Amino acid sequence: MIGFLRGEIDSIYEDRVVLDVNGVGYNVFMPYSHIEMLPGRGSQVKVYTFLNVREDAMHLYGFSTKDDLDFFKLLIQVNGIGPKGALQLMSFMGSDNIKFAIMSSDAKSISKAPGIGAKTAQRIILDLKDKVDLIDTFEHKLMDSSESTAGMSDAMAEAVEALAALGYAKKDALKAVKDTGLAEDAQVEDILKMALRNIARI
Repeated sequence: MIGFLRGEIDSIYEDRVVLDVNGVGYNVFMPYSHIEMLPGRGSQVKVYTFLNVREDAMHLYGFSTKDDLDFFKLLIQVNGIGPKGALQLMSFMGSDNIKFAIMSSDAKSISKAPGIGAKTAQRIILDLKDKVDLIDTFEHKLMDSSESTAGMSDAMAEAVEALAALGYAKKDALKAVKDTGLAEDAQVEDILKMALRNIARI
C-alpha cells in the first residue's frame, strides 16, 4: 500500500524514526542497525516501507534498502514470525548474517535472538533456505560499505573512509562522524578532529 516514504527526519528513537512527509509525521519502526546509519535530524531520506494492518492498529516498518524490505517480507511469511519478531531478529543479527545462518543451517545463532527459540529458528531455516541466494548475499555485503554513507555530505563520507583506513570499524566511524553535530558544509579536517574525539568514547 505504501511502497516508500521520502521526507525529512523529525525525530529519531531507539526503535523508530518520525518522518515529516509534506507536513505529516509518520512513525516508522526500523531495525536498530538501520536507525544507526541514518543522517541527523532535518536530513532528507528515502525509506522503503511495509504497512501492517491489524484490527486494533496500523504500523509502518521501514528499511534503508529494498533488499532488506524484501527479506523482511520473507521472514514474516514464516509461521510464528510476525512483523515485530522479524524486526527484532533483523535488529539483533542484520539481514545478511541471518541469510548466512540460514544457508549454513546455523539454528544456534538465530535462536540467540530475543523471542526466537530453537524450533522457530529451525522453521526459519527450513522455510527460507531455498529462497535465499548466496551470490546475491555476498554481493550485497560487498556493496554495503559504499551504501552506508548515503545521505552524507562528501566531506563526511570522506571522513568515514579516512577513519576506516586508520583501522576503525566502519560502524564506529559512521557513528563518530554523525555524532559530531557539524554542519554539512564543514571541512574534512574539522570533521575528523571531532570524530576522533567521539570514537575514543565508543
